[in-house]
Amino acid sequence: MEMGSGVERKVFLSWLLAFYGEMLTENQKKMARLHWEEDLTLAEIAEQFSVSRQSVHDTVSRTEKQLEGYEEKLGLLRRFRRMEEGLRACREALYAVEATGDTFPYLLVARKWVDELLDQEEQ
Repeated sequence: MEMGSGVERKVFLSWLLAFYGEMLTENQKKMARLHWEEDLTLAEIAEQFSVSRQSVHDTVSRTEKQLEGYEEKLGLLRRFRRMEEGLRACREALYAVEATGDTFPYLLVARKWVDELLDQEEQ
């Protein structure tokens, strides 16, 4: 997947970590989180783990490849983003509809569910 900036890349990798992190070792998760989410340098992480900077680099690089491999095979993030896109389109359509007396309660329920699902994602 092509990424524009280093920040966009880190955000993408953080999403992959959220989806597939449980499939990694504890060290991989911790180092990746510190590097991508806390923005620590490899040297700072190496100091915390009492290992070489090269060791951290190798771990983070290997973790990145693993996460991208999981996404390529399983596609959870891709499907999640597609569902989120669909929910946003549903929300827009539901709020554009003018309800009649009979359909009003159903429309309210549909709007409530879509709003709750999208609000859950933003937390």
